[in-house]
Amino acid sequence: MLRMRITIIGSINMKRHHIASIAVVSSSILVFGIAFAAQDRFTLKSPIGISFSEVKGYERWQMVGSSQPDNSSGCGTSKNPGCIKSILGNPVAIEMYAKDIPSNGKPVPDGAVFAKIEWEKAYDTVPYGVTVPGNLAEVGFMMKNTKRFPKTDGWGYATFQYDASSDRWTAKSDDGASCHACHTIVKARDFLFTSYPKR
Repeated sequence: MLRMRITIIGSINMKRHHIASIAVVSSSILVFGIAFAAQDRFTLKSPIGISFSEVKGYERWQMVGSSQPDNSSGCGTSKNPGCIKSILGNPVAIEMYAKDIPSNGKPVPDGAVFAKIEWEKAYDTVPYGVTVPGNLAEVGFMMKNTKRFPKTDGWGYATFQYDASSDRWTAKSDDGASCHACHTIVKARDFLFTSYPKR
């Protein structure tokens, strides 16, 4: 009788241990699956060779200026209903503006990097109606490195598009040539559109 009780208790303990082991393994698989499914955007690289990891921390760069195109032709990913853009600059870029470059005719120094964050338009009503950033559409980068990007006058361009519905990023298949072609309009400013407005 005692032996039977010990056997039953031992069997129950083994079952509990087995169930606990299954629970631990299952939760580990779930955590691994979530981690595996979560995309690391900083592993992405543009066709021209600019990796997202090169600009890690861009979200904390200083604001240079913002814009809202008059029509959707000025938007990248968010063709409709339009977009709102903010241009941020890394410390080299902000220091450049403090020296009145490129307005004074001097070239933008190597190491200057700009981030263009683009959102779809959204509308909100607080005490008044206002157009505000909606879903994130894409983040573009423009970096000055004369040795690395000689074919485009020292400028490298990369665009990483974001899909809000899937929470996924993709590198736009563009070598930067079309971006640079647009920037030739402001060749006298070393191909830089955005000025640093008084604040």
